Formats: sequence, C-alpha cells, structure tokens
Amino acid sequence: MAPKKAKKRSEGGGSNVFSMFEQAQIQEFKEAFTIMDQNRDGFIDKNDLRDTFAALGRVNVKQEEIDEMLKEAPGPINFTVFLTMFGEKLKGADPEETILNAFKVFDPEAKGTLRKDFVTDMLTTQADRFSPEEMEQMFAAFPPDVAGNLDYKNLVHVITHGEEKDQE
Repeated sequence: MAPKKAKKRSEGGGSNVFSMFEQAQIQEFKEAFTIMDQNRDGFIDKNDLRDTFAALGRVNVKQEEIDEMLKEAPGPINFTVFLTMFGEKLKGADPEETILNAFKVFDPEAKGTLRKDFVTDMLTTQADRFSPEEMEQMFAAFPPDVAGNLDYKNLVHVITHGEEKDQE
C-alpha cells in the first residue's frame, strides 16, 4: 500500500526524489555515485569527473565538456542532487511496457526477436530516422544473433533499466 502512495505523490510533482525509484534502483545509483565520487567527499566535482573518465579509458576529456556536465546541476552534486538529475532525465522515458508493445506490433508470432534488416529498414525510413552511425552504434551495443535476429526484449530492458536481463 505504501509504495502506491509514494508513486502517486511523485507523479503529482512531490519533492521526494527517493519515491521516484525502487529501493534496488536507488542502491544502484548509490553505487554509481560512490564510484564517481573518487575523493570520497560526498560530492561529485570536476576532478571526480575527470578521474571517472580516466578510469573508463577517456583521458583527454576537454574541460568544457566537464564544465557543461556540471552546469546541468543546480549546485554542488551530492547524492540527492545526483538522484534528482537522473530522475529528471528518466522522467520523459516511456515505460518498458510501452516500448515493448511498439516492437510487438512487428512480431505477430511473439518470438521476442526481429530481423536485423527489417529493424534497419524501419528505423532508417520511418518517423525520426536513425542515421547509419546510429544504426551502427545500436547494433554494436545489441548485436543480432548468428541468424540475424535482434532480441528486442533485451534491448527494451536495457533501455528502461540500464542493464542486461538475466537469461533464464
């Protein structure tokens, strides 16, 4: 009963950012924040971002890029601000079921996969068209199987949850 109340409050524009996420998601964000807070002072600053990029293999990050990232925050980035920023970014994202249903329209046999060439054709010729580079990035991140099929259920899960679904 309590989670439903919390959800209603967050939809109505309540101020408690913690009610926007499930406990497991908050824990994942906390782990990410801790990794990024390289100097462990409870705030993410320029040096933390530079060190985080370096740890990820990007050593030549421009100062302007870091400044732009920090400008997105209303002030110093503690965990609550960090969580609020993610909440605002994710607010416009469609729910998993909505995205999944969009793919299911093209999968009448409910296999959970679509042909790579079909997906490429649809995404490069319809509505907000993907560029060849965007298609390349998508298939690099979500490669089709050996038969040329894209597992759209896993793709949707990663889009909405940020991690691969455990194969059962």
